[in-house]
Amino acid sequence: MPSNAALTALLQPQDGAVLPIDGLRRLCDAGLDQLPLPGHGATLLRWQMLAAIAAIDLSLLKLYESHTDALAILAEIGDPGVPAGSSWGVWCAEMPGARVKLQQTADGRHVLDGRKASCAGAHGLSHALISCWNAKGQACLACVALAQPGVHVTNEGWQAVGMQACVSVDVTFSHARAIPVGAPGAYLARPGYWHGAAGIAAAWYGAACAVASHLHARAQHAAPDPVRLAQLGQIDCALRAACALLREGAAEIDAQPQRDAMELALRLRLAVEDAATLVLHLATRALGAGPLCRDARFARLAADLPVFLRQSHAERDQAVLGGIVAGAEEHPWAL
Repeated sequence: MPSNAALTALLQPQDGAVLPIDGLRRLCDAGLDQLPLPGHGATLLRWQMLAAIAAIDLSLLKLYESHTDALAILAEIGDPGVPAGSSWGVWCAEMPGARVKLQQTADGRHVLDGRKASCAGAHGLSHALISCWNAKGQACLACVALAQPGVHVTNEGWQAVGMQACVSVDVTFSHARAIPVGAPGAYLARPGYWHGAAGIAAAWYGAACAVASHLHARAQHAAPDPVRLAQLGQIDCALRAACALLREGAAEIDAQPQRDAMELALRLRLAVEDAATLVLHLATRALGAGPLCRDARFARLAADLPVFLRQSHAERDQAVLGGIVAGAEEHPWAL
């Protein structure tokens, strides 16, 4: 994995800002999208790269994680060969009352019809994996090339200030040609589904570390402040605990790659979400309004992270995890 300094030089050159979609292209051109597949012995290295990108730019991370996730999905249940120079999204948000339909035409082709929400990077990507529903009402996944008639990228659907740069707009499909990926239900049933969900926690962790680094720098160079040091101590405990869980989780996935990782992924996501929320709360209190108003990078990170964390299902995931724990014969917390 390249050093943080090398990544920063690639993605944040001094001669001007790089848009997230251009940052993704730079990463791909440098071969840095070819991450180890989860569950193949180097899951931690994969997660470390996600965390490193998240620490630089969360909107870029959103595109990068989606692209690398698509490559992992295709390797697991689809055709691992992808067009040279292609860039991918995974668009699986489901709007209430709206479904993208996958139909087979009389000549054997498959086409998509409908509207998909929150399509990050839609204006610049070449391909996407789309969650959709076939004529039998079964959940499916399909690959679609975006530069074709029948694919319309709108400017609608995203009003948040946070994560604005990833341009997560709505996309409509009208008889757009598509290729099914895997059998119906395979996308959700595969072991890698929860491996990918756990990897999002590594991105949350990387962003939280970036927030914390601003407070660490202030504590190093400012006069000692007992309150600020206490806040930094709380942050240290939260991040080290989250880091230990992530390392343990990556090792567990590599040791048992075919095992259902839902419980593991839920625990990682909930624990890291709590840590990141605490870090953002404490760091902004400790640093005050100055960085939020005068430091563009910190201000963007502080706006992006709460939106990105809402990929968590919060109390609903807590309830699912609690149900799993309640079903254990003995309490699971022995040291």
